[in-house]
Amino acid sequence: MADQITGSGATPSSATAASGSDHPLHSPDQMLSLWTGWMEQMSTAPQALQPPVWPAALPPVLLAEDALARRLAEDPLLRSIDQIWNANPLREVVPIDWAGIAWALRTVWLRSMNRSEAAASLFDFGQGVWRSLLTTWDEAGRHWLGLFGLAPDPAPAGRSDKRFAAPEWRTNPAYLALKELYLLASDWLLERGDIDDLDPAERQRLTFHLRQFVDAMSPALVLTANPVALRKALETGGASLVDGARHLAEDIAAGRLSMVDANAFAPGRNLALTPGKVVHRNALMELIQYAPATEQVRQVPLLIIPPWINKYYILDMQPKNSMVRYLVSQGFTVFLISWRNPDASMDGTGIEDYIDLGPLAASEVIREITGSEMVNAMGYCIGGVLLTLTLAVLAAKGDARFRAASFMVSPQDFSRIGDTAVFMDEPTLDLVEQQMMERGYLDSRAMSNMFNLLRSNDLIWSNVVNNYLLGNRPPAFDLLYWNSDSTRMTRAAHSWYLRNTYVENNLIVPGKVSLKGVSIDLGRIRQDTYAVGCEKDHIVPWDSAWRISQLFGGAVRYVLASSGHVAGIINPPGGKGEYRTAPEGSPSATPQDWLKGAERHSGSWWPDWSAWLAARSGPLTAPPSLGSTRHPPLEDAPGSYVLQT
Repeated sequence: MADQITGSGATPSSATAASGSDHPLHSPDQMLSLWTGWMEQMSTAPQALQPPVWPAALPPVLLAEDALARRLAEDPLLRSIDQIWNANPLREVVPIDWAGIAWALRTVWLRSMNRSEAAASLFDFGQGVWRSLLTTWDEAGRHWLGLFGLAPDPAPAGRSDKRFAAPEWRTNPAYLALKELYLLASDWLLERGDIDDLDPAERQRLTFHLRQFVDAMSPALVLTANPVALRKALETGGASLVDGARHLAEDIAAGRLSMVDANAFAPGRNLALTPGKVVHRNALMELIQYAPATEQVRQVPLLIIPPWINKYYILDMQPKNSMVRYLVSQGFTVFLISWRNPDASMDGTGIEDYIDLGPLAASEVIREITGSEMVNAMGYCIGGVLLTLTLAVLAAKGDARFRAASFMVSPQDFSRIGDTAVFMDEPTLDLVEQQMMERGYLDSRAMSNMFNLLRSNDLIWSNVVNNYLLGNRPPAFDLLYWNSDSTRMTRAAHSWYLRNTYVENNLIVPGKVSLKGVSIDLGRIRQDTYAVGCEKDHIVPWDSAWRISQLFGGAVRYVLASSGHVAGIINPPGGKGEYRTAPEGSPSATPQDWLKGAERHSGSWWPDWSAWLAARSGPLTAPPSLGSTRHPPLEDAPGSYVLQT
């Protein structure tokens, strides 16, 4: 079964399969037969599978290697998945967790299929298959009659899925039947994962792995069942297959799936172009001061704290979508932290070092250069968590250097952490910590793989089709380039972060966390606060970002933007999108209550934030110099840390 996972698409065997060798997948009809066979195997699985012999103290995901080997040997379906995937060259570049998928399939079969409703469920599925096939042939007949002018050919009102955008998936009966059966089988399997007696975290993990399996089994990922790939192979005389095989070989050698044209962009060349100077450098960060774009600027400067797991230039992409450039054009003096990419020598760099060498060191330099006693601050994603820790420490010490604070898709309460929860179970965290102990840091590729799996169709499988089945080069896309340009994380800081946020959720408990000799309490943070959540954020759900309005002690303006974790934030004026705000001074007990009373606005939320920030940034005055005698400019922006690999 698992040979459907595109491995047959771009290897030398693909050309052989297309030319008529004894490959098991020659046509959509045979793919349809394979899918039918899959469903037959699932329907007999309760009889074929016996309860696994697991060690009493271990959950399925922690099976010892010999126990897992026995289970695979006993179960032909799981054995075929394991054997074929391990023989598949894509396993070197596609980060699919087949152990997790096998666990999910076992769980579904053993918990759901043995119940009394299993027979009815299978009967309903069978009826659905026949209805789908009859509808398919009816639609195909209407299409052919339409070609001869004998009947109208209305577009079928089916679901929209860009994996099946090619016209053959709608007009060819075999392709149409294959698509509809795949979608029907996928829905059926995902519904089986809705098991009531599982706790929410386990159900979320189960659904995630089932979704990974469903996505990986798409017929669009097989050369012989992908009409676009077959058409291009014929048009190019097989050259696209040769190109795809070469791209796969290159990616295997590099150990990763190419998602973007790595030569199309570079910070300082066509990204991170807003003029500025590096005015301070320490062991952990460079501080960039941006040149003024207006004759007068607001008196209180703004410090931007990006996440330390990403390069900062997501906030200064190309001029058309640069948040930094926008803020400078609105009369703000902007400083920004550019984090160093840690190596093994920084193994012991902890969270207190990030506070000291990050926001605190930056604020001292900013106050000296600008002469302002106060600094406003903005934290993006986990840069906002670092800002929260810093503000809580300063509040406990009575230090009021930060005037107003802004948080973009930043969590404080980690009881709801979106789809990333599937990676935060104890075994996974133990493995992460073990890897960090061995290396002294967390490899950026591991974190990148995690986030890519959260959107596997968009970030993994679409690139498999593009690179290997179609033989195309990866696209030139600035956001994808940034997404692939992640940074490592120091062992000590990241271990502290994971344990105190995702695992134990300590930040929301007053006095539970002590930093720099003081106990922190988020309720002591009384700065005016602007917080943004995003409606479709799969990393920091919008209602989790809303919780800041209950945790902080000051006035909080919460704004809900449309789109996701990145696109919802990088949304300059003039583009698409909308946002919602609630009337000032109207606290809500729940995020749902907040949403009911929120007002919808068209366009970008940036002007709303700019107006809020301007009201807390003092009067207009002459711009400060770039750097000072004590902190002279060291080099032009974007600096050198952002270029570290």
